[in-house]
Amino acid sequence: MNLISNLLSNLNYGTILLLMLLESTVIPVPSELVVAPAAYHAAGGHLNVLLVVLFATIGADLGASINYFVALYVGRPVIYRFANSRWGKMCLLNQEKVEKSERYFDDHGIVATLTGRLIPGIRHLISLPAGLARMNYWKFLLYTTIGAGAWHSILAAMGWYLHAFVPEDQLEATITQYNHYIVGAIVGLVLIAVAYFALKHFKNKNINHYDADQ
Repeated sequence: MNLISNLLSNLNYGTILLLMLLESTVIPVPSELVVAPAAYHAAGGHLNVLLVVLFATIGADLGASINYFVALYVGRPVIYRFANSRWGKMCLLNQEKVEKSERYFDDHGIVATLTGRLIPGIRHLISLPAGLARMNYWKFLLYTTIGAGAWHSILAAMGWYLHAFVPEDQLEATITQYNHYIVGAIVGLVLIAVAYFALKHFKNKNINHYDADQ
């Protein structure tokens, strides 16, 4: 954890990518304390905010891909054993959290890899049920990129906004304070995404049903 603390205190494009890679596996790295501070520094001219979002999203894609292929090749029993092990607990992981991500995936289908990237507690684990379900990798990667990009854009917007009036030594506390606004934005985005895909599904189903009747 000292390594992570050192990386958090020395944010650049490489450390952003590495930290978001770790966050998208099973290592507890708070993305709020990576992307938002990086965007804060970008507003001060030290980084490029678009590159912050880009490298964060690439890191998330790499970490999610690791989870996907681990789940694909080792299977559910091994994942559960790891989640219940001492190493799993050190990563704040347990079988209940993995099962929760599986239920979310089962309830929402492949679109869960998009909307799940926006939900705390689900975000870093949603790639596991995608791998277990043998979801098409390129479709998985596309949805992961869209979801992770949306999440990182929200955090980057917040960090950029806070630069105008929050001193750097108060940044972490302010980000924590604003967390409920982030959750509200996430819930709104998830509801919009779920509604869109539900309408698209029913529209396609009705079109196919109409064509079958002709």
